[in-house]
Amino acid sequence: QVQLVESGGGLVQPGGSLRLSCAASAPARSIRSINLMGWFRQAPGKERERVSCISSSGDGKVYYEDSVRGRFTVSRDKAENTMYLLMNSVKAEDTGDYFCATYPSYYCDGKPDYWGQGTQVTVSS
Repeated sequence: QVQLVESGGGLVQPGGSLRLSCAASAPARSIRSINLMGWFRQAPGKERERVSCISSSGDGKVYYEDSVRGRFTVSRDKAENTMYLLMNSVKAEDTGDYFCATYPSYYCDGKPDYWGQGTQVTVSS
């Protein structure tokens, strides 16, 4: 069992920046079984969509959806079991609830197995 807790959401002006965190807690064996971690978001009235993924193997592999590539940066502090999402040049369409998740597979388009409760991001002037 892996528990994920997101933080860092809030109100930000268009063009501003925000950093989200996702802290994972679990028995050591469960932490080692995490192959990928990812960020998802759900805008009001829309379906949840994938934002970004990052490998847990230390090979540095990351993935971004086209809508955030070049503006968002995903990273991990493996020692702290924490994943981050640095959101730069935010737009109104980045508004939504942001969730982190873990994957049992190595594929970003696979099905996550654990989810956090989410943190809300509102981009507005």
